[in-house]
Amino acid sequence: MNTLKNAKVGQTLKVVKLHGEGAVKRRIMDMGITKNVDVYVRKVAPLGDPIEITVRGYELSIRKADADMIEVQ
Repeated sequence: MNTLKNAKVGQTLKVVKLHGEGAVKRRIMDMGITKNVDVYVRKVAPLGDPIEITVRGYELSIRKADADMIEVQ
């Protein structure tokens, strides 16, 4: 399974599926990260946390634990 956590800087990826449930999944969806949306990886902190992404024109920082729940291709 390829997740956003493994993404490299400069990649544009399509979200395939969101894993997790309840409040965690809702928090991710509230950021505008939903199935079939494109995510551009702008920057990854030296230790991999947080990951800075662009989604639907918005610049976001996402935690590594949350990024691991976002399946991409």
